Amino acid sequence: MFTGIIEEKGEVVAIDQAGGGAVLSVRGPVVTSDAKHGDSIAVNGVCLTVVEVEGDVFTVDVMRESLDRSSLGGLAQGSPVNLERAVRADQRLGGHIVQGHVDGTAVLLSREPGESWDDVRFSLPEALSPYVAEKGSIAIDGISLTVTTVDDDSFGVSLIPTTLKLTTLGERQVGDIVNIEVDVIAKYVERLVVRQ
Repeated sequence: MFTGIIEEKGEVVAIDQAGGGAVLSVRGPVVTSDAKHGDSIAVNGVCLTVVEVEGDVFTVDVMRESLDRSSLGGLAQGSPVNLERAVRADQRLGGHIVQGHVDGTAVLLSREPGESWDDVRFSLPEALSPYVAEKGSIAIDGISLTVTTVDDDSFGVSLIPTTLKLTTLGERQVGDIVNIEVDVIAKYVERLVVRQ
C-alpha cells in the first residue's frame, strides 16, 4: 500500500524488452537507501517489485499487463518518474490509500497556470467516471490529489507549487498520458451496493 506522497523524482536508466514484458532500471537515491529484493516501489503509481538494487539504481520486472494498462510502456531512457516506497505500518497516511493498481490512463487536456498553482484537466475514461467525485481523492502518476471538478468525460485538479516542483506533473504537457487510480473505497462501496 502507498499514500500517494511522492518521495522523489527518479530517472529511467534502462528499459530492456524481455519475454513480452520489460526489465526497467530506475535511479532513485532516496527509495534505494533501504530497498532490497522483494520490496514494493511505485513507479508513476504502478506497484512494482524490486528484483535487484545496485547503488542508487533498482531493477524491476514489468509484465505485459502492466505495460498495456499503464503509461509505463511509453517510458524511455532518461524519462523522469515519480517514486514512492510502500508505506510502513508506523507511518502517517499523508495522502490517501493508494494500492499501486492503476485503473487506466488519462490524457492531459488543458493546463492553466495560476499565480500560486496550476489548474489541470484530464480526460476521464467512461468506465472510471462513476468512481470520481468532486473533493474526492484520485492518484495521478502515483500522486495523491483532490478532484476539484468533474463531469462525464473529464476531471480537474489543482497543483500546488510543491507538487509542480517535486513530481513529474510539473513537466507534463497537453496531450501527455498519465496513469490514474481511483479511490478503492468507491469500488468497494459499489460492489457492496450491487450485491444487495
